[in-house]
Amino acid sequence: MFAHHKPIKPMEPPNVSDFYIGVDVGTGSARACIIDETGDIKALASENIKLWQPETGYYEQSTTDIWQCICECVRRVVSESNVDPSHIKGIGFDATCSLAVFSTDTDEPVAVTGPDFANDGHDRNVILWLDHRPVNETELINDSKHKLLKYVGGKMSIEMEIPKILWLKNNMPAEQFARCKFYDLGDALTHLATGNEARSFCSTVCKQGYVPVGVDNSDKGWQEDFFDTIGLGDLAKDNFERMGGVDGVNGKYYSAGESVGTLSRQAAYQLGLPMEIAVGSGVIDAYAGWIGTVGAKVDLGDDELNANVPHNDLSQAFTRLAAVAGTSTCHLAMSKDPVFVPGVWGPYRDVLLPGYWLAEGGQSATGELLRHMLDIHPAYNETCALAKAEDKHIYDFLNAHLEYMVGKQNAPGISYLGRHHFFYGDLWGNRSPIADPNMKGTMIGLDSDKSTDNMALWYYATMEFIAMQTRQIIEQMNKSGHEISSIFMSGSQCQNPVLMNLLATTCNMPVLIPRYVHAAVVHGAAMLGAKAASHNREEGSEPETLWDIMDRMSKRGRLVEPGVDEGEKTLLNAKYEVFLEMCQSQQLYRKKIDRAVAKWAGEFGGEA
Repeated sequence: MFAHHKPIKPMEPPNVSDFYIGVDVGTGSARACIIDETGDIKALASENIKLWQPETGYYEQSTTDIWQCICECVRRVVSESNVDPSHIKGIGFDATCSLAVFSTDTDEPVAVTGPDFANDGHDRNVILWLDHRPVNETELINDSKHKLLKYVGGKMSIEMEIPKILWLKNNMPAEQFARCKFYDLGDALTHLATGNEARSFCSTVCKQGYVPVGVDNSDKGWQEDFFDTIGLGDLAKDNFERMGGVDGVNGKYYSAGESVGTLSRQAAYQLGLPMEIAVGSGVIDAYAGWIGTVGAKVDLGDDELNANVPHNDLSQAFTRLAAVAGTSTCHLAMSKDPVFVPGVWGPYRDVLLPGYWLAEGGQSATGELLRHMLDIHPAYNETCALAKAEDKHIYDFLNAHLEYMVGKQNAPGISYLGRHHFFYGDLWGNRSPIADPNMKGTMIGLDSDKSTDNMALWYYATMEFIAMQTRQIIEQMNKSGHEISSIFMSGSQCQNPVLMNLLATTCNMPVLIPRYVHAAVVHGAAMLGAKAASHNREEGSEPETLWDIMDRMSKRGRLVEPGVDEGEKTLLNAKYEVFLEMCQSQQLYRKKIDRAVAKWAGEFGGEA
């Protein structure tokens, strides 16, 4: 049935002494790792990258600064691993879905800050994903109702790149805008590495409205009528050359890890690497998390993979949700056929494996939500002092304190402590599955308690919300046609056993914790390097598929099974019903009040 997957036996197998480098550019830092042919990480390095905030809601970075940080990290991992650079065969990149701008004339960075848009010596040419300047442009794009919007969950997000390009068109001097070319940050990095103008399907399809040829009668990938409608018709000139061109005409587009070329002389010198190293087509950072987690071998029962079976079959990827958890959480699911899910971005074809589709859900704030809810509690300073006295991280301290409260109250479990505390936590709006940026937080069960005990209950309620909303997203995806039956986590939240147990029990499915908890994303990027290298082997040898590389290089993970206590399951199911009611009632209340104040607001010139 899944003939596409049959393990390929290259005529020229990978050399056991071959190594690959992964580069991950997140919001705050650049990281690099070096792995061997089995996927073992030999060294890891990180450098903080600069961030500028010239105005409220504006967030900017510099590809010059980012590239310098990458070079430092790569040189360090090569040095610390004692790997002979001549044995390094491939390098892969992932990055945040940010917009990078360069000059068509000089290939130099172009400043994205007004009013004069002149470089100030810092080459601030990146508008970060979380930059929210193009509010009006996003509304205009979504008002177009163009059919490509159905492939981004019905609406283009302000976090995506087309609204930011339109903002530049509306604010930058016309003659300067006419000499700009645009990249997703991941594609900018492969450009800096090779000098090539190749683009990745991951970046263009997921964040720039590119519809692969053959999907919905798309004949160029870029939709000319869409660009005309929103006021960016000039980008269609010369077959969309400033966006990367038309595939096979004046441009090249690649699925994850496919070789886009080898290191240029300049990049090789800067990175301290040989020129012949293959460069893999890059991906958005969350997608590298998918690559770095869902190939893990673990026994998930008869319907899933048995740990003793030597190979994962690609069909198992369709049942595995990759949850890439950090400040926010992205939820990625692959399918053989397109699945349209309300409030979920995609489906996106070709972005990871050619011919297969990805859907991307998300929670706008998870790690950030936990931090915020503790920070605003009256007992925060007192509790931090207690945690410091025990030399514990605040979350570890609170987990232990919850267990202490269970014993003190002779309670059946932690969930019982919070049975009458109800928290809905969309403080930053909702990304999935209701896609409502106006959502806010709600708490029922507030009392006058200002103690550490009460702070621990707030902390538990926040984790409960994260788990409940994950269940809501999975149920919406499965209702629409996905077949998710397990969660493969990555990110620092994996280290929180209370949260992982809550997630497994609430969603009633196993949660897999990867071996490289903090490095799953950069590990995935290194696999892109291995994929690129497989294209550069001797003629006559077949390149491995990305899935085969993931199968070969992924490590066995740690499994968290759903809880078996029937009392806890009954309680969490009841609280999930309350959670859904809190979600729906907030929207209902807003509509009711908006209707009530409509006339009033009209009379006084305000907003309803």
